[in-house]
Amino acid sequence: MEAIIDLFLHLDKHLAELIAAYGPWIYAILFLIVFAETGLVVTPFLPGDSLLFASGAIAATGSLNIFLMTALLLAAAILGDAVNYSVGRFVGPRIFHADDRGSFWHRIINRDHLQRGHEFFERYGGKAVVIGRFVPIVRTFVPFVAGAVSMTYPKFAFYNVTGAILWVGVCVGGGYAFGNVPVVKQNFSVVVMGIIAVSLLPIVIEFVQARRRKASLAARSLEAAE
Repeated sequence: MEAIIDLFLHLDKHLAELIAAYGPWIYAILFLIVFAETGLVVTPFLPGDSLLFASGAIAATGSLNIFLMTALLLAAAILGDAVNYSVGRFVGPRIFHADDRGSFWHRIINRDHLQRGHEFFERYGGKAVVIGRFVPIVRTFVPFVAGAVSMTYPKFAFYNVTGAILWVGVCVGGGYAFGNVPVVKQNFSVVVMGIIAVSLLPIVIEFVQARRRKASLAARSLEAAE
């Protein structure tokens, strides 16, 4: 756990060490990390936003080619989500639509919840896929669930590409523009924590709004009962 925390907080230093050790292979390493973080539901702990920011900061020093790196990171983000979606679409029906009501999956997930999930993605799919890009952990599971609830692929692909462009552009661009500002460079760990905090804002906002909607509905139901 300490090693993972150290990786996140000192990602700029670790990335510089990797560049010194592997040279041009760093592009393949960055591609694989972003692909795994977005494409494999078993690796949501890998760095995402902070890695892109640190990569942009190091590219600004000339150690990385900003155009090649950005293109590869964009491809990794798009392909990762596409693979994740495909796995969800293939595995989802087997998990959720099985006739064995006593199976493990039917004990923890019911069809009513799946249907509500389908309706949510059909109504808010674009918002979920795009905003999910900026939320750690969530961005690893959104494409899987989108596939599992059979969100249409053309719709998913559009938002997948849009979200990837915004995510990579904002994070890499932010690092490229501000990563080497003295105050940022000297307090990189604080900046990383700030990035993570900002990334979690959509979840917090959605949670607060959901609680307000629930409270409002309960109040109206109580008034109607009286």
